[in-house]
Amino acid sequence: MKVAVLGAGAWGTALAIHLAKKYHVTLWARNRSHISGMKKARSNPKYLGNFLFPENLSLENDLHAAVGPSDLIISAVPTSAFRKLLFELNVINKLPIIWANKGLEVGTGMLPHEVAIDVLGDPSLSSRDFGVISGPSFAAELVRGLPTAVTLAATSEELCQFAANAFHHGCMRIYTSNDVAGVSVGGALKNVIAIAAGISDGMGFGNNARAAIITRGLAEISRFGESIGANADTFSGLAGTGDLVLTCTGEYSRNREVGLRLAQGRTINEILDGLGHVAEGVFTAKEVINRGALLGIEMPITFQVSQVIHGGKAPRDAVQDLLSREIKAEH
Repeated sequence: MKVAVLGAGAWGTALAIHLAKKYHVTLWARNRSHISGMKKARSNPKYLGNFLFPENLSLENDLHAAVGPSDLIISAVPTSAFRKLLFELNVINKLPIIWANKGLEVGTGMLPHEVAIDVLGDPSLSSRDFGVISGPSFAAELVRGLPTAVTLAATSEELCQFAANAFHHGCMRIYTSNDVAGVSVGGALKNVIAIAAGISDGMGFGNNARAAIITRGLAEISRFGESIGANADTFSGLAGTGDLVLTCTGEYSRNREVGLRLAQGRTINEILDGLGHVAEGVFTAKEVINRGALLGIEMPITFQVSQVIHGGKAPRDAVQDLLSREIKAEH
């Protein structure tokens, strides 16, 4: 089998390295100089350090050449670039697509699976199936061969098993699901809650506060997911609780790092300029609030994160406003 991994950031590269231990993989990126540098180094020092590429991993900046001979396409581009990529892929061929990007599209508030339906069409009415892989997974640990378990959900059982078998080897364990919406929601919204956890940690509020943020953040994620038809059980699994806990506590979490730096008084522009990687939660927070308002659901933690990032609110004031909310029954 031949696999094309589209997007040569940290996670895309880690997935490509993992898959190349079993299959021939082409790792694609638009940036010609980035591809050239990786060809020379046989690694991705810009995003993933000096982990050497397997012999089965080739590099390409021509999209047609990358996906033409492939049996499966994995998208790991940022959510902001996902729609454009899908339009291009739709012209090239009708291969199944699994994406690993997480977030809501800026401007539309669409989740990746909704963008896919918008561009590729409803899979129930066509032969173009797609899916999502998500869960507690840091790129730096996967490439070190450390145990990693994630969820893969797809629009057909055939694609789900086909793609799961591709990933399920070595240190990676795959659990399957048919809840594409729920897995997409979990992957997107946990990044916003991780920013809140980073703010709390950065201000020295301790373990109690972090645990509260994770728990009540999960309630917000579940509320949002169920309102768009996701399965509630998904949020107690790897794509929900698992990914949330990791992103709120792990040392490699970019979104938690954003929160830590916000707590230091740095502006969001300064933080993003110095981060060197995409932190999807920054762009997702505002879109979630806008969509949550349309759905008529409360998301107080997400709202305060959005206020800090986009409204210039002081982190300490945001925390105080959360603490002073009226007493409510826990749901």
